[in-house]
Amino acid sequence: MNLTLFGTGYVGLVTGVCLAELGNDVLCIDTDAEKIATLQRAEVPIYEPGLQELIVGNVRAGRLAFSTDMARGVAHGDVQFIAVGTPSADDGSADLSHVFEVAGAIATHMTSFKVIVNKSTVPVGAGEAVHKAVATVLAQRWPGAQPAPGFAVVSNPEFLKEGSAINDFMRPDRIIVGLGESPEEQRAGDLMRALYRPFGHGHDRVICMDRRSAEFTKYAANAMLATRISFMNEMANLADRLRVDIEPVRVGIGADPRIGDSFLYPGVGYGGSCFPKDVTALQRMGDDVGLPLRLLAAVAQVNDGQKRQLVDRLVQRLGPDFSGQRFALWGLAFKPNTDDMREAPSRVLVRELLERGAVLQVFDPVAMQEARRCLQDDLHDRPDLLARIRYAQSPLDAARDADALLIVTEWQVFRSPDFDALRAVLRQPLVVDGRNLYEPRSMRALGFDYLTVGRNAVDAPGATTP
Repeated sequence: MNLTLFGTGYVGLVTGVCLAELGNDVLCIDTDAEKIATLQRAEVPIYEPGLQELIVGNVRAGRLAFSTDMARGVAHGDVQFIAVGTPSADDGSADLSHVFEVAGAIATHMTSFKVIVNKSTVPVGAGEAVHKAVATVLAQRWPGAQPAPGFAVVSNPEFLKEGSAINDFMRPDRIIVGLGESPEEQRAGDLMRALYRPFGHGHDRVICMDRRSAEFTKYAANAMLATRISFMNEMANLADRLRVDIEPVRVGIGADPRIGDSFLYPGVGYGGSCFPKDVTALQRMGDDVGLPLRLLAAVAQVNDGQKRQLVDRLVQRLGPDFSGQRFALWGLAFKPNTDDMREAPSRVLVRELLERGAVLQVFDPVAMQEARRCLQDDLHDRPDLLARIRYAQSPLDAARDADALLIVTEWQVFRSPDFDALRAVLRQPLVVDGRNLYEPRSMRALGFDYLTVGRNAVDAPGATTP
């Protein structure tokens, strides 16, 4: 099948490459000429395990190409995927300007039936608005008796996790397809089922529903996962106050099949491009119809506070003024196996530590370049703070002569360090672990002052918690 992907960001690029891997002829379009030139050289502008190898293989096989030519993109694909960004507007709603720009371009250049697929995360009703926008342009192009080419607008939200996106796409647990009721929409449904048939393997993964329900499903899923994270973080904070170890509690409640253990790991809060934006957008949808979503407001509030938990623990140990103290940060990306710094907890942590007078030595296995760019943006008004950040060459280099080590992202490389070497390079053996990577008893036996999220009661009878 001939497919066009508009947008070569995270979702568009992964979707296009994976569909090419299945044997489709895929053309990826983007208005960013520099990004397209990079992709044409088989270089990848984002970090995602396995993505570059798939790009190289499919470009060589002739199934994948990249271009800035919108007209070429419209002519190429029977199915036109819109996979552009929908960032939060100032009022918290999703900004659909890029979606409508692509929809307008499709309507301007199309001369035959097209299936227009909203792959971007869009609010409820966006599919109807896109349909209306396309129909308006077509009516202007074909004002006489000659009928305009037919089209259908489909909602097909993505459910990709950064760091495992290729596996998520190639082995989906469900594929949501939202359709209207017209004959054109039913024709589109047949095309989408045919496109996704290789994922069936004897069990149909496609769940068809109406378009508005499909749009809502995406937001509801992300809101549920964000809620689980904030719930577990609140339980971990309460466990510290009650002198309870949260780890067996997590195992105990996760063993209930009605609950499960996914997204029940306490830490420093969620970040990334999806959960913060989608929770905010869903709240805005509720406000627009006179139904404030109080639960989601609490989820977001808990998450904002959780990003400051490591600072609170340091203040308890060292006092509120960090002037003259040096801290190491392990991990800057919002999660492992990505270089994504959007809404990363590390960005909140870095600013608060610097504003309290600290010097920082930071390390991330992948996100160093992106972190440098984002932190420069965050602190553009405070060059004095930027001057107190050193980008280290390795985890041990970051920890050298530090008064405390703060673990922010759970990269594999941090899970089994040389603890003797680590203790030797730290000025003080204080480890504040925002991801609970190690066993508290073992760490204290090794001579570390070890603080966690919800496990501070383990073998620490004299410890006090914030």
